[in-house]
Amino acid sequence: MLEGGGFEVTDLGTNVGAEKLVAAAREKNAQIVAMSALLTTTMIGMRAVIEALAQAGLRPGVKVLVGGAPLSRAFADQIGADGYSNSAPGAVKVAKSILGADDATWEDTIAA
Repeated sequence: MLEGGGFEVTDLGTNVGAEKLVAAAREKNAQIVAMSALLTTTMIGMRAVIEALAQAGLRPGVKVLVGGAPLSRAFADQIGADGYSNSAPGAVKVAKSILGADDATWEDTIAA
């Protein structure tokens, strides 16, 4: 969906550690790191990625977008994500908004 929305996407796969995500964000000069979780056990890693991006000096230049079945906006706020979506089409709209693109209103939210 993000590619269809005009974004260049580098898919690192599943179960990717924070160090690999930080290295890829630096190498690709990423504007957004997007992560999704299908199980509650993988949600813990999202906070670790945000902390690793900060320790690497890449925040706030790299925005973090999270989503997935077990997530909520409250969780996104709690871990310091810049945006949250509960759907793939919504993630495109949130990503555009995070980068300052003017987009109409939608049901998905941007974390405060």
